[in-house]
Order: sequence, then structure tokens, then C-alpha cells
Amino acid sequence: MLDEDVIAAPKATNYPQQAPRTKQKMPQQNTTSTSVFEQAYWQIAAVDSACLPSIDERINNKTKPLGALGQLEDLARQLAQIQHPAPKESKPIEINRPVMLVFAADHGIAAHNISIAPPEVTQQMVLNFLNGGAAINCFSSTLGWKMKVIDAGMLSPIDQIARASASDMLIEQPMGTGTADFSTQAAMTQDQAEQALLMGAKVAKEQITQGSNVLAFGEMGIGNTSSASALLSLICGLSPERTTGKGTGISDDQLANKVQLITDALERVKNTHGTKAFTPQTALAEVGGFEIAQIIGAMLASAQAGKSILVDGFIVSVAALFATRIAPKAQDYMLFAHCSAEHAHQQVLAQLDARPLLSLGLRLGEGTGAALALPLLQAAASFYNDMASFESAGVTV
Repeated sequence: MLDEDVIAAPKATNYPQQAPRTKQKMPQQNTTSTSVFEQAYWQIAAVDSACLPSIDERINNKTKPLGALGQLEDLARQLAQIQHPAPKESKPIEINRPVMLVFAADHGIAAHNISIAPPEVTQQMVLNFLNGGAAINCFSSTLGWKMKVIDAGMLSPIDQIARASASDMLIEQPMGTGTADFSTQAAMTQDQAEQALLMGAKVAKEQITQGSNVLAFGEMGIGNTSSASALLSLICGLSPERTTGKGTGISDDQLANKVQLITDALERVKNTHGTKAFTPQTALAEVGGFEIAQIIGAMLASAQAGKSILVDGFIVSVAALFATRIAPKAQDYMLFAHCSAEHAHQQVLAQLDARPLLSLGLRLGEGTGAALALPLLQAAASFYNDMASFESAGVTV
């Protein structure tokens, strides 16, 4: 998130149009006419409930009262169901090479002083990630995450020295030099929105190929809470007053300006597209962000591969909501890490009927909430795999 996260004073920035910095080699689309915004493109299998009796039997026969481990039991149940869908299997849960994918991009709407930080901070924070100095670096190294930072479309590229020193962490696949100002025009083209989903999917597939079966998502982009709020308003028909907050500390005047800009954008989009304004494809192109779009694609590819998706805070949860609107079965693979202090996050969780694992008052973004949830996944796996049964322990109740 980090939309309003740094204490530098904002200054106006003249955003260029959306021409890409470099010509990106786009992933091969399937040869059918199916759009990436259609469920049929992703072919995500629903998690089969036929395996639940054997999973529940294993959990309930542990040396504990029924339900005594609370939400950890639900977590273990979902992990086991994702990993071992066969009805009579009772294999251990594995947490293999958990990877944190932090997508970064800039937003044209940030030129309107809707953040306490100027747009340049996006790149500055990405450099901080690459140098290991951010909260997400601390949590990732402490808790055992692999970490990748993806430039999905910043105003300026990372310089050669930083790129060379962080070659193992940095992935560069910009869709452009930031989105356009969505208060007056579409944030991106329809083609950019489609390609962004494919580029995000490519990143997830690469990490899965390297052995990751838990993928978490973070983001960085000054102005991206405005984009997430506008997306939430469009896709759910909610007023900007309900979807827009102060982030990490904008003033009342800035909040009012932010709400008005989103209101203007929604009016523009509805006048242009009518009922199509409420579809994921149109909403994403009109008011989305390059990093949000790539996260959506990465989530869909993770679900397609049958891997667990650990969802962070407000912005990543909006991406998750969009992924489920494209392919509803993707939610079977989603684990919701926390409820953030951004008030609109509760709106997203309600739309998804999601029960988060943590509530720590976080409002930083970067994937920090998701990172902190990893020990809970490991604890759920540990008790499921290793805790004795009543029979093996010789305990009678």
C-alpha cells in the first residue's frame, strides 16, 4: 500500500503518457479467442470437498478437545484440502519455498496531492527494498520468505548499479511509465490491462516452477490506495465515501479531494461505458494500476496451479476480489492474512466473506501483513503433521 507512507512533502508531477520504457516480451496468449478476463481462460479447478471427512478425522483425533485450536484448525483444513484433494489421502501439509512478490508501479492520480508522499517515493522505496532496508525485508528475512520485487510500471527505471546489485531480487516488466490520471482519462489501455494479467501470471509460474507452493503478494505505489478505492467502488457499486480512507495520514482536505477525484472518475466511466463500467476488464483499464493488474494475473495463475495464495491488506485484497470476479474458484486457494487499519479493507473482506488470520492495526502495505502470517501457516502444518492422535498417545477420553 504505502500510498501515504513517507513524510516527504508532496509536489506536483507531470506524468507522461503511457508509452512503455522498453519493449516488453509478452507471454504467449492461448490460441483460442478466450480473453484473460474470462473464467474459461484460467481453467481453475474447484477444491474438492470430498477430501474433508478424512481431513477432519485427522484433525479431530489429535490430543485436544474438538475445535480447541480454533482458527488454526480451519487453516490446516484449507491447506490440506488445497494440497491433497483426493478423498482418502491423509498426507502431511508442506510449506515449500514461500515467496513474497512485491509489485511496484506509479499512478497518474498521484499528481493531485492525494498522498503525503510525492510520486518519486515509489522508486525510492523500491531501492530500499533492493537494499534490504524496508519492513518487508526485515520480516521476510526473519520469517523465511524468498522475496522478489517486480517493476510493473514505475516513472523511472532502476539504475544499472542498483539493478546489478539486486539481480536476484528484481524483476523488470513495466507496462509503462505509470498509469494516466484516471480522474480525466482511462488509466491504461485495454491491451495493457490484458498484458498486465499475463505478465503477472508469468512471474507466479516462474516461482511455482522453482518449488514455491505458498505465494504472497505485496505492493508499492504512491497513489495506489486511490486506485484500489475506485476499483472497489466500481466493481461493488459502493460510494467513494465508503471505499476511501486516509491511508497512513492524509489531511481532511486531502481526503475530500481524493473522494471527489474518485467520484469524478466513476461518473466519467459510467457515462462512457454504461453497465460495462462494472466489469473487471473495464474497471481495471479505467481506474486500475499496473501493479494491481499484475497481482491479479499472478493470483489467477497460482490458483490455476493449485497453490496457496496469501492475501495481504487493502490493495492486495482488492486484487483478490477482482481475481474472484474473473474466476470465482480462485478463492478456494486464498488465505487472508490480516485486516488492516484502512477502513475500506473491511468492505473488501465482507465482499469476499473472508475471515483474516490477524488484526494488528497494520496500514503499511508492502506485503507486511501477509509476511507476518507465515508462522501461522507453519503452526497449522506442524500440528496437522506431527501432533499425536489419541490412539498413538494412548490417551482415552
